[in-house]
Amino acid sequence: MRQGLFASPRPDNLGLHDGMLAPAPSTPNGVSSQATDSKHYVAPLPMPQDCCVSAMEKLHGIIESMGHAEIVSEDGGYLHAEFHTPVLGFVDDVEIVCNEEEGVCHVRSVSRRGLSDLGKNRQRVEDIRQRLEGWGYCS
Repeated sequence: MRQGLFASPRPDNLGLHDGMLAPAPSTPNGVSSQATDSKHYVAPLPMPQDCCVSAMEKLHGIIESMGHAEIVSEDGGYLHAEFHTPVLGFVDDVEIVCNEEEGVCHVRSVSRRGLSDLGKNRQRVEDIRQRLEGWGYCS
């Protein structure tokens, strides 16, 4: 991906920590389905029971189709993508992890810079959710 004026280094807290994604930031520039406060909480993504592999394949395709996104890593039931804004190059990190026990995919979407994202991360997660709508089977 092209670097922009406001690109910043990849945070070192990404990934799973004791089976959990990193906490949402204290600032209003991100959301997480594992957040405990309503300001940052977003519902997890639906996943049919025992479909982690298919869910991750579907989510990979959705993210690639959204534009300005790059899949950085994918390992089993975990995916990390970076979304870059055109021109200025702000970067948002999106992480998704399957939880087969709960039958959901937990999601975290956070801007690297700034105090506010103007709702962009929540909107992105809801866009992914909408694109998943109607998907209820394993392939």
